[in-house]
Amino acid sequence: MGECLFCSIADKKIPAQIAYEDELVIAFYDINPVAPVHVLIIPKKHIASVQAADEADKELLGHILLTAKKLAEDLGVAEDGYRLVGNVGTNGGQVIFHLHFHLIGGKKLGSKIV
Repeated sequence: MGECLFCSIADKKIPAQIAYEDELVIAFYDINPVAPVHVLIIPKKHIASVQAADEADKELLGHILLTAKKLAEDLGVAEDGYRLVGNVGTNGGQVIFHLHFHLIGGKKLGSKIV
């Protein structure tokens, strides 16, 4: 099995358009955006999905959510609203098995998620 794509982005082995970075997370623009703002937020630590997270990851998971809030504010979508989506597992639509959340906004999103 090859190296994780998102780990390679976090390690700067693969270029990405970075929206935010700190010691724990990195956020970058999705290469196939579904809205004017579509950023992926990932932990630098490899965690396959929410199901793979454990008690030791509690602070990191909270940090990811607060990072999403900050990014929404910085990107100008906080006031009108945005969607924060995390897919878990194959049936949940997860394609890359590195924990990540999609921050999507900048237009009126439909009420249906699927």
